[in-house]
Amino acid sequence: MMKDFARIYIMGKEYQVPRHLTILQAIEHAGFLFVRGCGCRGGFCGACATVYRMRDSYKLKVALACQTKIEDGMYLAQIPFYPGNKAEHNIASLTPTTETLCMLYPEIMRCISCGSCSKVCPQDIKVMDYINAAIRGDYKKVVELSFDCIMCGLCATRCPAEIVHYYVALAARRIYGAHIMKKAPHLDKRLQEMKEKKFDPELEKLMRSSVEDLKKLYASRDIEP
Repeated sequence: MMKDFARIYIMGKEYQVPRHLTILQAIEHAGFLFVRGCGCRGGFCGACATVYRMRDSYKLKVALACQTKIEDGMYLAQIPFYPGNKAEHNIASLTPTTETLCMLYPEIMRCISCGSCSKVCPQDIKVMDYINAAIRGDYKKVVELSFDCIMCGLCATRCPAEIVHYYVALAARRIYGAHIMKKAPHLDKRLQEMKEKKFDPELEKLMRSSVEDLKKLYASRDIEP
């Protein structure tokens, strides 16, 4: 039966847990109660950033605990929150010039294009590429490359230039949306429909529905490919 279990270490203490568990599940199986750092548990919110080492290895590894299966000999330590300094700015007063992002986050000019940020990203985002685009003032490229970012902060843990990549991307997306991207033609129409309370009857119907009916409706919804 021992072949079905793995030996892991949490904060230095040894535990034996089933091999099929994720890091998040294994920590809970060992008896720990998560107060923070567990998020959605579905693998997409970025709250459960974790650092670990393997037995007999000096290399520090990082992962999202909900996505990563345990391995025998893991030494685990969770990061509840990774601090990052966010530049304060007024979107309305900013001008999307080539220098704007460099002004807000001058540390991006220290980027040495080592690629560590891209290698560590659990979403396989080309983080280094969008930082280079930010340096050039290519907002559209930053937006396209960073769109799937879940702001877990793992990129920042590996950056020798101390760049907080996800805040750079967030600023670029906000500036692009406010000053560069054309307004969607259907947006005004939808806002008018909301003002006319077009969807109120449907919302009221949903509010009166049972949990079972809501589950069926959710399961049968149209899902984009």
